Formats: sequence, structure tokens, C-alpha cells
Amino acid sequence: MSLFSFYRISKPSAEKVPEEKVASTYKSLRNKTFWGATVAYSLYYICRMSVSIFKQPLIDGDVLTAGQLGLIGSSFMFVYAIGKFLNGFIADYCNIRRFMATGLFVSALVNLIMAALGIFQNMIPSMLIFILFAILWGMNGLSQSMGSAPGVISLSRWFPLSKRGSYYSLFSTSPDIGKFFSYLILGWICGAAGWQFGFLAASAAGLLGAGFILLTVSDTPESKGLPSVQELSGESLTKVDKKPTKELQKFVLRHPGVWVIALSSAFLYITKNAVDGWGVLFLQEARGFDMSEATRILAYSVGFSIAGTVSAGWLSDRVFRGDRIKPALISGIMCAVSLALFLFVGGSYLMNIVYVSMFSFSMGVLYCVVAGLMAVDIVPRKATGAALGIVGISSYVAAGLQDITSGYLIQYNTVEVLNAAGEVNKVYDFGPVSWFWVVAAVISFALPVLNWNKLRTRTLQG
Repeated sequence: MSLFSFYRISKPSAEKVPEEKVASTYKSLRNKTFWGATVAYSLYYICRMSVSIFKQPLIDGDVLTAGQLGLIGSSFMFVYAIGKFLNGFIADYCNIRRFMATGLFVSALVNLIMAALGIFQNMIPSMLIFILFAILWGMNGLSQSMGSAPGVISLSRWFPLSKRGSYYSLFSTSPDIGKFFSYLILGWICGAAGWQFGFLAASAAGLLGAGFILLTVSDTPESKGLPSVQELSGESLTKVDKKPTKELQKFVLRHPGVWVIALSSAFLYITKNAVDGWGVLFLQEARGFDMSEATRILAYSVGFSIAGTVSAGWLSDRVFRGDRIKPALISGIMCAVSLALFLFVGGSYLMNIVYVSMFSFSMGVLYCVVAGLMAVDIVPRKATGAALGIVGISSYVAAGLQDITSGYLIQYNTVEVLNAAGEVNKVYDFGPVSWFWVVAAVISFALPVLNWNKLRTRTLQG
């Protein structure tokens, strides 16, 4: 069997499900596929959050500098951006079960190798450690780019349009679920046994997730002997549904609305990944919390991010009757204000939980509406992966630039001072990087709000 045929979308099964069992079989396989993809994608995030959580011990142990960590983070983001673009187009043609499982398996292996490098770090020159980490984390970016598109495409293949918004919101909680367990489990393991064992734990989670995908996810209803999702749900096939996937992908590439949403998502990802990637370090150095306190603050806030993401589809579909602009505007303002409070006001442990939770809830809504539903709304079903690929490449190129910019803004605004005991302490000035993050937050919601009506009208006109 060739590599092409192994990953190609499954052919319809010659054995058909008896008519009396079609409804129950469809519902069972659909639910297993949905929850399999959702749980697995949350485990994808455990395999990508490890470096972000281990930044302070890596810096304090003189393994890497903040600037080097920024470059390592950007190597992930840039490769991920390219991979997300290419894999978005490729996944439209692929067996999503095999494709998604492969990405998580490779990501788990990368974390395993990084754990081994950490265990034997005393035998390896520091510059070589940096180079190897950058290469490996870039490889992780490529494997991680194989997760999102198959997960979203599974919704298009298994769910009717009337249910897609709600299930998309639920699927979009998987990154936050992954972050929650990353902060709690990886943070605890790092504090108790060292960052090397944190990488080992992330690897174990990824290997379990790859196996879970193979056990639960199905490629298409037709591959299981069922009718297509349009037939099962009573949807009528439109002229667009009958067009070749390649032609629809070309339409998406030329669509100005997709590119405006992609630019908006780019600024959103600058803000989102800034807090994910540098939040633990900020809380430790600017607010004086230890590792366990910092990771708990961010872990608690993840619950609010999940609530925001879950409510986004319901708010948009039911409360605002399909209007994507109002939830984007309201959540965008909340996001920028709460981020500014977190970065500039400070306060107690409890107040930091409140600030970050407000930010996470509003970001959950904004992320789901702007980076997901808006793009999916204006493109044909068969080109969902292509739209996500365009939004993905712009988002993660911006996230990579954020990592480099933030890393050096932090490093070059850090000074070393002697304390009373004659020891060298690092004093951080997060002011410049904080303004960078807040301005990006404002732009992220302003772009779609100012352009959505024009772009939506143009889409409806064809």
C-alpha cells in the first residue's frame, strides 16, 4: 500500500447498514467520532504547551535565555503556520482518522526526545541544546498542524449544517481542556520532579491520544456503509455541493472575506498566544507568584475560556440570531479591557484569577466566532479545510512573530542587579511587551466588526 492510498479518503463501503439500523448506527458512530476527535485534540495541546510552562526553570537553570525561548517558540509557530495551510488543503482529501493519529504520534515522540535531551543536558553543549530544541520544536509544529483540520472536517462529514455551530463550539473547547490539564499536571510534575519529566508526561499523553483516535474516529459515514450526511439529515444537495473540491478551494483562495478574517485572526493569535506562552513567566516575575501559583491562576481561567467557547455558538445562533458581529464586538471589548487590567493593575492572587478569567471567557467567544465560525460561514462545506488553512497560516505566522518580538522585548528590558547578599537578581520590565499585546487585542476585533457586513454581502452575491 502506497503512502498516498494509506491517507486517501475512505471509499464507500460495499457492505451497507440495514435500513432499520441506519439511524442508530449513524448516531453512535457520529458521537464516537466527535468525542474521539475532541478528546484527542485536547491531548494535542498537552504536547504543545510543555515549552511554554517550563520557561522559568529553563531560564533559571541557564539552559536557555528568554530570547532563545522566543526563537524556539517561533520555530514552532512558523512551521505550524505553513503546515496548517498545506494540511488544511490536504485534509479535505484525506482519511481524517489516520491523518490525525499520525500527527499526535509524532508530536509525542518529539516530547520524548526533548525529555531525553534534558536528562543528558550536562553532556551536551548549551548551544547544541538550543539548536536541537529549535529543530525539534519546529518538527512538533509540523505534526501539530495535522490536528485541527481533520477535527473540523469531521464535523462537516458527520453533522448537518443545522448542528454544526453548536458542535463546533464544543469541539473548540478541546484546546482549553488541554491547556487546563497542561497547567495543572505538567506544572505539578515540573515542580516536583523537573522539566525533563514534564516532557515525558506530555509524551505519554500524546501516545494515549493517538491510540484513542484509532479506536473512536471514523472517516466518513459512507465508509461505514451509511448514506451521506446530506441524505441522513434531509439536506438537499446544492450546485455548490456538486462542484469538485479543487474548484471550491480556488474560490476560497480568491475570497477577500476569508483574508480579512485571516488578518483579524492573526492579531487575535498574537494576544492569545502571548498569554499562553508568557503568562506563567509574567506571573512569576512581575507579580511574584511561584510556579504552582502561576500555573493554577492560568488553569482556573481555562474553565472560563471553555465556557466562553461553548457559549459562543449558542450566543451567536440563538441570542443574536446568526449575527456574528455583536458577540465579536462585545467579547472583543471585554478581552482588551481585562487584558489591560491583568497587565497594568496587578493585585492579589484572587484578583489575578478574576482578570485572567475575564480575559479567557471573552477570548473563548472571540476565538470561536472570528477564527472559526466567520470563516466557515462564508465558504462551501467541501472547502472547509482550505479556509481553515488560510486562517491558520496567517494566525500562526503572527504567533511566531509574537514569540520572537515578546522574547526580545522581555530580554532587552531586563536588568541584573545585586541584592543585599551580593547575589545577582533579574528585574523584568514588562511594560513595552504589555502594550504590544493590548494593541493586538484591539485590532483583532476591530477588523471583522468594520468589514463583516460588506464581506458577507459580497459572499451572498456569489
